[in-house]
Amino acid sequence: MKAKDRIESEAARLFAPVLEAHGVRLWDCEYTREGRDWYLRLTIDKDGGVNINDCEAVSRDAGEILDKSDLIQDAYTFEVSSPGLTRVLKRPRDFENSIGRKVDVRLYEAKNGMKEFTAVLNEADADHVTLGMEDGSQQTFARKDLALIRLAFVG
Repeated sequence: MKAKDRIESEAARLFAPVLEAHGVRLWDCEYTREGRDWYLRLTIDKDGGVNINDCEAVSRDAGEILDKSDLIQDAYTFEVSSPGLTRVLKRPRDFENSIGRKVDVRLYEAKNGMKEFTAVLNEADADHVTLGMEDGSQQTFARKDLALIRLAFVG
């Protein structure tokens, strides 16, 4: 297991009691490098959405646990945020929770003349997604062919 994956997995495990205590659930835990800087990003969600007070409370409590754990040896920035309205779908649970909703899709390579489009997520499994297209048809795409899939902003 790569160090990045180990840190993400261990951080998610460490933060589980904090998330439960604040009535939120984990959307994503990502340890990433941007330029020369490292970031540990904790993305939280709950029914009805999270607000700044939720993020602040989780950040404070999770930060204390993180400081005591000595999980990350290098300098990094810790951030807690909401996944936002146009959240990226990554894990099986993200897809399951989004069935029937509109999604924005970007493919690595165009298929049927389309590379970016909006559709309804009808089905999803570990390897494929089936989308309801604007013309009423359904198309199935391999997950490995999706550069990005996220909830669409419906205003």
